[in-house]
Amino acid sequence: MSRRSLAVSFLATACSLPVLIAASPPAEAQRYRRMSCGELWYERNEIYAQYGYCFKTPRAIREFGRGCFPPYGRLPRDAREQVDEIVYWERRKGCDD
Repeated sequence: MSRRSLAVSFLATACSLPVLIAASPPAEAQRYRRMSCGELWYERNEIYAQYGYCFKTPRAIREFGRGCFPPYGRLPRDAREQVDEIVYWERRKGCDD
């Protein structure tokens, strides 16, 4: 067993799982880091489209339609966290909306 495997094994035993998860970057964050501004915009708005957001900009309407169905863009916690992560990367990359 490698040193790294031993260390991970020890940490898994000594620490709670949530601490381990928080210490390592999530796979989604790594994926977003590699995306262009346009890809991030599409990914974020695709989430809103799944939840019936009423799009108003010509670009979003072209891509997703007007939407407007319940729950009208109200996101559950997991989707909200995903959107927040995308927005973080959009800001970090200096993307314009």
